[in-house]
Amino acid sequence: MNQNKKTADPSACVHCHLCQKNCVFLDRYGIDIGDTEKLQKLAMHCFLCGKCSRVCPKGIDGRGVILEMRRQAAARNGGKPSEKGYGMLLWEKKDYRFRNYRNGTGRSVLFTGCNFPSFYPETTRYLAKLLWEKAGMGTVFDCCGKPVAELGMKDAEEKILSDMNRRLEEMGPEELVMLCPNCYHFLKGRLGVRVTDIYTKLEELGLGQKVPGRLQVFPPCPDRKDRELLGKIRPFLEQEPCLEENVQCCGLGGCGSVKEPDLAASMTEPMDKGQIVCTYCASCSGAFTRKGYKAQHLLVSILGREETPDVKRSLLNRVKSAYWREKRR
Repeated sequence: MNQNKKTADPSACVHCHLCQKNCVFLDRYGIDIGDTEKLQKLAMHCFLCGKCSRVCPKGIDGRGVILEMRRQAAARNGGKPSEKGYGMLLWEKKDYRFRNYRNGTGRSVLFTGCNFPSFYPETTRYLAKLLWEKAGMGTVFDCCGKPVAELGMKDAEEKILSDMNRRLEEMGPEELVMLCPNCYHFLKGRLGVRVTDIYTKLEELGLGQKVPGRLQVFPPCPDRKDRELLGKIRPFLEQEPCLEENVQCCGLGGCGSVKEPDLAASMTEPMDKGQIVCTYCASCSGAFTRKGYKAQHLLVSILGREETPDVKRSLLNRVKSAYWREKRR
């Protein structure tokens, strides 16, 4: 793995083609991260998985380079994506339609994100009730803003964070506990309250069970490099996991599937559909399930639940989360 300090300057590229050899998107078009003129026209086709950044011997942050291209294109287009195809996403997430802060009381508050309650509604309700009963923790349903940010909409991203900080200041919690690795990595250090993860909180409270067996684990894109969250999950696993290294992305990263649907569909083909793939990202779990794989979310297993991703009613489940209210004594 490259140990150099990361740079957002693509001119450092020496065209060794390592990024191209390791990325299905770059390989398709025969380009390197330093081919900026070609990349600018294809910036919305990238999955923003960060694989190019991890393999670059010159330390180029390819993900950052392409994200900046998206931002510049959006700025030239009045703050909106320069290409079409994202209307439904923006309708839902630019000002999250299914936000629910009415249960968000307590010094420590569970932040569900949008996709875990979408695919695992029963486990979400079970966990919210458990944390309230054991630790007086409230629950909020909201989108962290990462999908909007990855479209290059910098002003919209900052507004989402500003509004979230205002709501949290009014509520007064000291800590937000994240279910989603995307929410965790995107919001950590950007809010006025401490951001932690559900696995740290479960261990702190003495909750959760050990998951048996040697599991095949697929780390989600934001946790691929440092595997910070995987390290926090490790105490809940009886054996050291076997990591799935042959799949670049579940296919949902960076909204790349809008422009590259066939690439998104084929990304997981190196995996055997007979195996159970364990994830700790609900988006990945949903993507694998839709492609015919057996997906097991590690948090669901740690909580002793058996819920599988509800891919058929995911949108309806998000709608329901907007009206959910915990019954408290």
